[in-house]
Amino acid sequence: MGRAFQNRKESMAKTADAKTKVYSKYGREIYVCAKQGGIDPEGNLALRGLIERAKKDQVPSHVIDKALDKASGVGGEDFSTARYEGFGPGSCMVIVECLTDNPNRTFGDVRGCFTKAKSKLGTPGSVSHMFDHCAILAFKGDDEEATLEALMEADVDVTDIENEAGQITVFAPHTEYAKAKQALLDAFDGIEFEVDEIQFVPQTMTPVAGDDVALFDKLVDTLNDLDDVQNVYHNAEIEGRG
Repeated sequence: MGRAFQNRKESMAKTADAKTKVYSKYGREIYVCAKQGGIDPEGNLALRGLIERAKKDQVPSHVIDKALDKASGVGGEDFSTARYEGFGPGSCMVIVECLTDNPNRTFGDVRGCFTKAKSKLGTPGSVSHMFDHCAILAFKGDDEEATLEALMEADVDVTDIENEAGQITVFAPHTEYAKAKQALLDAFDGIEFEVDEIQFVPQTMTPVAGDDVALFDKLVDTLNDLDDVQNVYHNAEIEGRG
């Protein structure tokens, strides 16, 4: 699968200096994850991975604790997930994941971003069939066989394993996330994940060049600036990037 799964990180880096937005996105995602699967990270592996990722991105502990406290209480915000799909500049494909307490507002905001970048929102499923919805777990190591053996013994449906530059990267269907992570935790003492996420990984890349590059950057930047947007995935390939 190569390094295509990094495309979101590259685009997010452009807005990483807006720390309040980053904290807000993590706080909202931690809240929803804890609400759905419980506030104990030991019993909620998705939450555990999310908290670890937040700490790596230097999200302060008080932001994480506040989200967990809110999730442990009764009531609170009623966030729901929303996913939008569309075609960006140069006919690249874009998936936008949101957490929102007002779907009508969010849809309007996302559609506005596409319109301003001369892009077009599609219907559900219009582009997601060209992406693999993957659990991605990467850690330092070089024993591909031991990794595969551990996953097979735990009956994990592995899609792919990469061994490159002293790092093992495991790809599995998103539904296998918890099982795959637990199998690796059980097999390797002291394992620390460099990547611990569920992402949409493009099956093919689309070259974006010329005037479309600026429009593409505008689309991604304006989407990432929206409070309700959590993740932006795309299959754009721009020369000199990635």
